[in-house]
Amino acid sequence: MWSFSSLLVLGYFTSVCSHQKRSIDLIAAHSLISQERLPQDVVPNGYHLSLQPFPADGYFDGKVKITATVQHKTSEIIVHADQDLVVLDCNVTQLLASSDESTIKQSATSNTTKLPVQSTQKLSKKSLFTITLQSPVEPGVILEIHIRFTGRIFNDSSEGLFRSSYVDPVTKETKWFVATHMRPNLARSVFPCFDEPAYKVPIVITVGRLKNMTAVTNMPLAKIVSMENSDDWVWATFLETPPISTFSIGIVISEFTSLIYNVSNENDTRLKIRARPDFISALTNVSDKVVRALEILEDFWQTPYPLPKLDIFALPNYQATRPADGWGILLFKESELSGKGSWHITQELVYQWLGALATPFWWSDAHINNALVRFVTAYTTLKMDENETFNNWPMTMLYSIYYEFSKRYPHGKSTAIKQDSASAKTELVFRMLNYTLGESTFKHGLQKFIADRKYKTFFGDDIWHCLTEQARFDERLPKTITVNEIAASWITKDRLPVVTVLRNYDDNSATLTQRVYLRERPHDVPDQEKFVWWIPIVLIGQDHLNFFNSTPQVWMKREREIKISHLPGKDSFIIINPEEIGPFPVNYDIKNWNMLAQYLCTENRTQIPVNTRAKLLHDAWNLAYAGDLSFATALNMTLFLKHEREYLAWDPVFTLIDHIGRHIDSSSVHKKFQSYVRILLTPLYEELGNEPQEGESEGRAHLRSSSKVFLCQAGYKPCIEEAQTAFKKWMQSNNPDEGNPVANQYICPVFKWGTQEEWEFGLQRVIKFPQSRKQNERTYLLKTLAGCPNDAHKIETLLNITVIEQNGNFTDNDIYLIFSMLTGGANGYTSLFNFLRKNWDNIKIRFEEKPHLWNSLITSATTVFKTQEGLDMVSELYVERQSEFGTADFVIEKALRNIKEETKWSNDNLPVIEKWLDEYLKVNDVDPTKTR
Repeated sequence: MWSFSSLLVLGYFTSVCSHQKRSIDLIAAHSLISQERLPQDVVPNGYHLSLQPFPADGYFDGKVKITATVQHKTSEIIVHADQDLVVLDCNVTQLLASSDESTIKQSATSNTTKLPVQSTQKLSKKSLFTITLQSPVEPGVILEIHIRFTGRIFNDSSEGLFRSSYVDPVTKETKWFVATHMRPNLARSVFPCFDEPAYKVPIVITVGRLKNMTAVTNMPLAKIVSMENSDDWVWATFLETPPISTFSIGIVISEFTSLIYNVSNENDTRLKIRARPDFISALTNVSDKVVRALEILEDFWQTPYPLPKLDIFALPNYQATRPADGWGILLFKESELSGKGSWHITQELVYQWLGALATPFWWSDAHINNALVRFVTAYTTLKMDENETFNNWPMTMLYSIYYEFSKRYPHGKSTAIKQDSASAKTELVFRMLNYTLGESTFKHGLQKFIADRKYKTFFGDDIWHCLTEQARFDERLPKTITVNEIAASWITKDRLPVVTVLRNYDDNSATLTQRVYLRERPHDVPDQEKFVWWIPIVLIGQDHLNFFNSTPQVWMKREREIKISHLPGKDSFIIINPEEIGPFPVNYDIKNWNMLAQYLCTENRTQIPVNTRAKLLHDAWNLAYAGDLSFATALNMTLFLKHEREYLAWDPVFTLIDHIGRHIDSSSVHKKFQSYVRILLTPLYEELGNEPQEGESEGRAHLRSSSKVFLCQAGYKPCIEEAQTAFKKWMQSNNPDEGNPVANQYICPVFKWGTQEEWEFGLQRVIKFPQSRKQNERTYLLKTLAGCPNDAHKIETLLNITVIEQNGNFTDNDIYLIFSMLTGGANGYTSLFNFLRKNWDNIKIRFEEKPHLWNSLITSATTVFKTQEGLDMVSELYVERQSEFGTADFVIEKALRNIKEETKWSNDNLPVIEKWLDEYLKVNDVDPTKTR
């Protein structure tokens, strides 16, 4: 059964591209995976797995034969087996080795000796199954491990071996199907195995199924054999897989129908799109996306799709958060597969090469695998001309990365956020290298990597090393520089740099400095002076606006400061890091900023691509927010927007309107700022129209939606009236508790700008919300009820009902949610503060035994103030009640420190913002006290 090579120990420790040493520990252990590794005394060479699921009864039977090689003398064989897997029996035989290959092939049946098993033990907490032999076996011995087992088929989550059902619309029968989702380490819940990614070995799968069903696995069908003593069941055996990790195994047993296509590639891949019969017609366009993506990916990797077939399933009631990417078998939610976009499909196809064909050795390199997958997915999607969804790549992702890494404490305590942001940052490093090394060099380096590591495993360093070798061969990097050290300077830090450019207009030179980019105050991050990066300096001058040349003029080689010469003349601007080539903002001297602002207001603005226009705007605002640039300069950079209609250029504006608006909404400047927002957005919204147009782009639809949301928040009267008209239909309905006919977009404007009667109607809907309806609808209603109102009376009413009166319709979780929502605006947290101060004694008694609610209240009521007035209020409360804060002592003390920082920011920036707004409103002849 096994080839001679598969019976030998697999070479997953071999070097790649002549590289032998790992120098970057790319990421800490995957949070979901135990770092406890299987001993390497016995390693697998291959499996023959037989499974017979009984979906209607919720269980399965199985047996597995594992061929393995003894690496070190041992009497123990340890494999993974989940606590829900019941091992019925096991035995071990030794294959009598021979130098003759044919003898080894025959040994599975004719040349074996049984090894006595002394005991077996299952360690449920560690998901381990230990077989102890009576006598130790020597290195080099080849074993066959036979285990028979049974287990549960899960139906409450789409994990491991799971089942679900649907109703046939014609016969009204319930139809069951069974499928697997093995990632990241769930194969052990299906069969005893070496469930680590490094153990890539061939596997033969046999499935027991009813004759009226179809079984699909990673490989094509080899044969079907009738079961003994049964007229209804058959055994379906499939061809042996290439070397494969256990998480890449895939099985589906169903009565689905299929659409069949032949892909014209080197392997003549057979493509089948499978779904329940009444849904298959919704998937007729899927094959075009798959075939086109495969063509691009085969060209990108210069390695053909490695399997003879590909089955893609649309599963009803599929509950996993992401598709299941078995090798050669992909499982999607029906809505994902039938949707317009192609991102989900493309991403899973990329995993067929990067993850299945070449596999990370351990979970510590999972994030770099994921980062490269996302990069190649975006690359492929753009090549497919599906750039409506990705026309903002990487801009939107980059903004969130900037915000996360500019915090005093990135990620908080969330390991998931840390891993996702680390992966996203690494994706941006790949993008930076694609630009700076050149797309040809970058692709050839990755092609070298995939060719060396196909059917094997890899470390993160293997990728960087292959890129280095290719860059040196193409003379894109000096021999003294490695991609490894460039990448390490970015990947090993939870920070990003900012580059400041000070031009000397007398000698056409500039001094460039790098430091840590910190947006959140105070800027007191320890050891920040030690952080330096390898930063590519790509420069564009006004005299030569060539945005196609992304070769760095120079690298900042972990240098704090460099000087560059031969810049354009004093009347020409420069742009550094155009198109967001590297993940870092750039600050300039005021003259250069002003020249950029003036140029963007001319008809020539489109000579600067929209990605770069967005970057300039985003950098200016965020640098101002961080205290590194005057807000007058940053606001000047928005003047060109009255002529701008590209969604990408507007995208950062909406985020920054929100950020700045929240920061200043407790000051007198806020009404003027809302007038500015209305002036900025009203012409855009009126031009776009209130209703979508047939065939309009996704970007235009987003632009309309976002401009409407922010106009509503700023008090745009037509928006408020539209929302109230929609809301009135709900108020006039005979049974308002049966359902909510109002679109979510209308609810917040009504609660914010509408009447007390409208708000109280919403309050009653929360109080009387039926248990039979989806509770997330109630949650949304409660969020808007608390978080949207401008009127302090509405907020106080809600707090009295929930906290003082202890209305039984509101749980502690509801109260926690209300406190959290009130931090979103000055009216909310100021009203909460006043409520706390007024009712201190009653509230203290109410929450005496609920410290989580008490701490949440103190946090929400005191930590969000940003002005001297707020600092005075919180300070007075602290003095009045200093000995009574209890478990929230640390909260109030931290709040006072933070408010002092925010007050300093407000004192420095609010006068500048107000002066600029006064001039802007004067020019536009607008009275800020009136809404439009």
